[in-house]
Amino acid sequence: MLAVLFISRGSLLAGPVPQVTSASTNSQSVFIMPASPADGRDPFYPASSRPYQRAVVPNAKTADVNMSLLSLQGVSGQPPQRLAIINKRTFAAGDNLEVSTSQGRIRILCLEISENSVVIEVNGQRHELRYEEKQ
Repeated sequence: MLAVLFISRGSLLAGPVPQVTSASTNSQSVFIMPASPADGRDPFYPASSRPYQRAVVPNAKTADVNMSLLSLQGVSGQPPQRLAIINKRTFAAGDNLEVSTSQGRIRILCLEISENSVVIEVNGQRHELRYEEKQ
């Protein structure tokens, strides 16, 4: 009986419990990549230069890509779900992948795949690759 009295007395003294709404508990984290070592560094790899590489703006030389390095090797599937093979990598529409070439790796965004061609974007420039069957 004494325990019940203490429990009920303690809850009366504590007062009402405030209700927490879900809107007040939702918060978003914001991560800012540093542009230089003076702005910040990776806490796990302090000597790494990796965080600053994304801040580099490509120059005019990287904007020009030799399109003869890219080859459409095949197209398969039906129109809503077509796949294309470019330099031994398989792409679906919307994929943004890197391919290997004799002069290094090139990042390609596959925009559209038709029956015999593919529209891609490389360094902000659109190009069309056509499939030519070998005889």
